[in-house]
Amino acid sequence: MITKPTLLIDEHRCRLNIKKMADKARRNDIEFRPHFKTHQSHQIGAWFREEGVTKITVSSVEMAMYFAADGWKDITIAFPVNILEIENINKLAKTVNLNLLVESVEIVQLLEEKLTTAANVFVKINIGNNRAGIEPHNTAFISNLLFEISRCDTLIFKGFLGHAGNSYACRGKDEIAKIHLDSTTKMTKLKQEFIKQYPDIILSVGDTPTCSVMENFTMVDEIRPGVFIFNDLMQLQIGACTIDQLGIAMACPVVAIHKEKDELIIYGGSIHFASDSMLNNGQQVSFGAVVENNTSGWGKIVEDVYIKKLSQEHGIIKATPEFISKVKIGDILKIIPVHACTAANLFDTYVTLKGEKIGRFRF
Repeated sequence: MITKPTLLIDEHRCRLNIKKMADKARRNDIEFRPHFKTHQSHQIGAWFREEGVTKITVSSVEMAMYFAADGWKDITIAFPVNILEIENINKLAKTVNLNLLVESVEIVQLLEEKLTTAANVFVKINIGNNRAGIEPHNTAFISNLLFEISRCDTLIFKGFLGHAGNSYACRGKDEIAKIHLDSTTKMTKLKQEFIKQYPDIILSVGDTPTCSVMENFTMVDEIRPGVFIFNDLMQLQIGACTIDQLGIAMACPVVAIHKEKDELIIYGGSIHFASDSMLNNGQQVSFGAVVENNTSGWGKIVEDVYIKKLSQEHGIIKATPEFISKVKIGDILKIIPVHACTAANLFDTYVTLKGEKIGRFRF
């Protein structure tokens, strides 16, 4: 019985999302290295194993250790090396095929000094996200960085890694296609520049919108999408998924009804949904959208019923009079979060539609 904010997971939908992406990688004859930062769960990781996945991506050293303890042997930490964690990095390098991320000569020199067991390195390239990475046209700098890597006995250059996070601003397939072409063109040019010197270069890309929508990935060597397993309101608005691919929903009790304001108060605030927001189709700021409730999970998004404001524990639902007339205190509303990764990160467990609990990594 649900009595408080609960993150529900539709196992069937999530497994279908995994299979779809795995099939796409197989069709393109490329590596599927999913990003596990979205679900962060041993049990859900097993669903990927059933689709033949053997290599994964994580976003922190601690997360890598969590999944290494579950038997994953090939792990990319897709976050620039934090040299202060070198003790645990050395422990990981002894037990798994570890791939690190670098973008400066300084960090390479520090790894040369402090890394005790050989590890692979990817050079982070900024292919549009403008968050981290080297500009792809800066080939002189990249060449010097690769030279420094080659001088280090404990570092093995594997290739270039990029994340086209700018695809999150897209709306529809045409815009996603433009980002896909731009980002993969930048990466393939880099590969052409250095392929003679480094014939085994791997190109790794990994945003969910392009990986979900586009079909041709033969120009790269591996894909690293993450949020596709759950999807969320953001992915739906981008056009990266459909309603029936929404794999999680927050279940929140109704604690008050304010008919005069066309509002409902739910037990479910920023400590459950995080603070991500977006403009919905009516151009109102939304922190989550209410979906049709049914015994088998959830259905379509209910038009004009959404979270308009969050405080720590409270959520204020803006709703139509018609919807409010059907709701009573104690009812459970099911709500799709704006961003699945940050919402999931706030919970210790997921609850399946059968009522089973699934544990997840906690810092």
